[in-house]
Amino acid sequence: MNGTLDARVATPGEARVHARHAASDADCDAFIEDLYDQYGPLLVRYAARLLDGDWHKAEDMLQEAAARAWKHARFLGTRGEHVRPWLFTVVRNLVIDHHRARRIRPLELMPAEELDAVWDCTDSALTSHVVLEALRELNEQQRTVIQLMYYLECSVAQAAEYLGIPPGTVKSRAFYAMRALRKALETRGILGA
Repeated sequence: MNGTLDARVATPGEARVHARHAASDADCDAFIEDLYDQYGPLLVRYAARLLDGDWHKAEDMLQEAAARAWKHARFLGTRGEHVRPWLFTVVRNLVIDHHRARRIRPLELMPAEELDAVWDCTDSALTSHVVLEALRELNEQQRTVIQLMYYLECSVAQAAEYLGIPPGTVKSRAFYAMRALRKALETRGILGA
């Protein structure tokens, strides 16, 4: 240092990347605001109807769907006409998951001590890491179909349209991709053989 200040000056390339990232975050936020304005009331009514009139839980479903949309805003923002069916599918799946969870073990009957032990963060983080490693072993077609159908929650028809292939081919690729992923996870000791 010798009495001088070491000032780091951003290169023009770094400045462009930072500006693009900041702009894309603003675009994502604007996308979510538009989503709430355009689809919020419809999605809450839809969820409330599926939840036997539970408006509070319906609002929770809207927030979760919006959070998922925000995670995928860069992809969904370019798929304008497909946002609405995607959102309704996500809300429907969230409601189905809610009903299944309530059937298996109603929350009111779960002891308070078990609520904290439901998710062990360490185990879930390690499992996520192993799953990501296993996904890297799959070929590009298999990774893409898993990303579309399971991560982005696209229907077979939506995935087929996005990939430009018939729905039967999407189903076939998904079957073989899941089989390959299962095998990769078995070799890592995640799934029982």
